[in-house]
Amino acid sequence: MSAKDDLGNTAERMTGKVKEGIGKLTDNERLEAEGKADQVKADAKQAAEKVKDAFEDGTK
Repeated sequence: MSAKDDLGNTAERMTGKVKEGIGKLTDNERLEAEGKADQVKADAKQAAEKVKDAFEDGTK
């Protein structure tokens, strides 16, 4: 996994955490849900990158 991808996924996850927190503080359910969705999306990208890397390592 490239450092750029890892950094991008981490940034997206942190953005999701911030959105979720602001949504909770302001009782904004839509923003809270959007933040949770951003975190799930970042986690899925991270997992896909790990699978891709494992496959590439196994084929060498």
